[in-house]
Amino acid sequence: MSRPTAPIRADFRHWQRFTTRWADNDAYGHVNNTVYYQWFDSAVNAWLVGQGLLNIVAGDPIALVVETRCSYFAGLEFPGDVEVGLAIAELGRSSVRYRIGVFAPAHDHPAAAGEFVHVAVERAGRRPTPWPEAWRAAFATIS
Repeated sequence: MSRPTAPIRADFRHWQRFTTRWADNDAYGHVNNTVYYQWFDSAVNAWLVGQGLLNIVAGDPIALVVETRCSYFAGLEFPGDVEVGLAIAELGRSSVRYRIGVFAPAHDHPAAAGEFVHVAVERAGRRPTPWPEAWRAAFATIS
């Protein structure tokens, strides 16, 4: 199996900063792999909320996660900050594939990188639906 090529900081269009917590470290003394997925989810959804797109209570459509993937390149640990970069890798009719990079501050190469796929679905029926134009316009700003 070939290892994905690590992106660089310049590949990302939006940034979100997180601070590691004591509980993030695992028995091996570095941030546990599950925490990276929490950062992925939080970075994407914070961006959607910031764009005025995600209304958790009443929004329609809603975006459901259907796929995630992460490759690890270097360890991170508590205490410390991380910067999570976000960009659009692919935009479909009712899906979007985000590229995500997790970086230590001031580092050009990521500790981890991956993808996160959302599918737009109707709130009531949970059936795929096309992205509204406002969503598409927002996605274009980080493509």
